[in-house]
Amino acid sequence: MKRVFVSDCEGPISKNDNAFEITAHFVPNGSKLFTIVSKYDDVLADVLKKPDYTAGSTLKLILPFLKAYDVKDAQMEEFSAQNLILIANSKNTLQHVKTVASAFIVSTSYEHYIKALCKALDFPYENTYCTKLSIDKYTVAEQEKARLKEISEEIVQMPMITIPPEAKTLEDFSSVDQETIKRLDTIFWSAIEGMSVGRIFSEVTTVGGSQKAASIEDAVAKLHVPLEDVMYVGDSITDAEAFKLVRENGGLTVSFNGNSYAVKNAEVSVLSENNAVTAVIADVFCKQGKQAAWTLVENWNLQSLESNRVVSPSLLDRLFSLHPQTLPKVQIVTAKNMETVTKKSSEFRKKVRGEAIGKLG
Repeated sequence: MKRVFVSDCEGPISKNDNAFEITAHFVPNGSKLFTIVSKYDDVLADVLKKPDYTAGSTLKLILPFLKAYDVKDAQMEEFSAQNLILIANSKNTLQHVKTVASAFIVSTSYEHYIKALCKALDFPYENTYCTKLSIDKYTVAEQEKARLKEISEEIVQMPMITIPPEAKTLEDFSSVDQETIKRLDTIFWSAIEGMSVGRIFSEVTTVGGSQKAASIEDAVAKLHVPLEDVMYVGDSITDAEAFKLVRENGGLTVSFNGNSYAVKNAEVSVLSENNAVTAVIADVFCKQGKQAAWTLVENWNLQSLESNRVVSPSLLDRLFSLHPQTLPKVQIVTAKNMETVTKKSSEFRKKVRGEAIGKLG
């Protein structure tokens, strides 16, 4: 029986944040708009834990603004295909993983982007879970367009929210940030939700948070495979629930260039500019299970790998050719090293994906 390999897309497989890039391209000051809404998303999902709210819903909250600037499905598809940037060795890694496991991609990304990614990687689209969207089916009256543009301009003038460590309630934020959060609550859950385009909030389901966990459960149920036979790779707040599900059921969880949300919820941290290392860990996990993969990570050094008799020789040759002297940083995440690992991973993430994308939740 094959084990199951599941990976997030943006981060572990590609360098893009497609929704951020689309917003930045089609909406004036779109990068600032997306960044503020993304931070608000982190607040609702991780701190205030808004009922029935899914991490990654930034992709839903920005849709009315895309509609206000007349963005079409065809434009999203073309932009996604033309601006796809893969992490090095992604195609080779996934092609190998498919020979030793049932492989899936679970992503918050819009389907436009995932279809472009699957075409580039020769990966079966039917083995993906993503945010389904036909933006063309929604209509926005000219009056609403004008109001949404005004709201967009208001948001980009707001100060960036700072989330205090250990924050649990709105009162834990600064007075300025409290006012910003309250204003954004009014904007999204009263002003925009009350517009005709507001139905987009209830009709579009973003695959993040609990939806990612549910996608994994759906995949293993179809295959009749226990969760302990799942390896999950992620990098952000949208992966936290998936990490928790797999980890608590005995599977293996790997943060790949993850931010703080990923590192604190994963068991293994990887810092690498290419994902040949993912293939090596997956190869051992899929052939011999979690304990063998754990031992591999605990003894992650050139000498140990050179004497390894489990990993495919071709994978090791590729890894050594890419890293002849110093291997990518791979280690078990513990309570003792978590703060240090988180800091290093967050910094490395920005190096690989750029400052603007790297700092997103």
